[in-house]
Amino acid sequence: MADLQEASVTLPSEPASVTTARRYVCGVLAEWGLPLAATALDTVRLIVSELATNAVLHTSGMSPTFTVDVRLEHGEHLHIGVTDSHPRWPRQSTVPAQQDNGRGMVIVGHLTAESGGSLRVAPTPDGGKTVWITLPWAVPVVS
Repeated sequence: MADLQEASVTLPSEPASVTTARRYVCGVLAEWGLPLAATALDTVRLIVSELATNAVLHTSGMSPTFTVDVRLEHGEHLHIGVTDSHPRWPRQSTVPAQQDNGRGMVIVGHLTAESGGSLRVAPTPDGGKTVWITLPWAVPVVS
């Protein structure tokens, strides 16, 4: 078993890329041994959707692309990061019930916490940021 498995994809900041990002991550996790019927896959799918959507919608044209990184450390910790070059960091804010959007980071935070994971934002050298989630991995690793 490898101490670190990694995969990455860079996509254009456009709505169609959200589906591509979600499919990419799910495909990588399936290759690494996560069954397609696993509840964890649904959680990851929604988290990636929300993070990729934020990278597309909230970068105000300042990030022409975004990158999704997937890392599995020691077969124990799954890290998923979505990087864009916009300097504004995401916020977990409450929004009125009648508002149709604005809950993405709240959803990501709750899903991550419910899965026993953590959420953090890290700056990038170009002035952007990476939103990282870390989740426990309880699946035997396929090498």
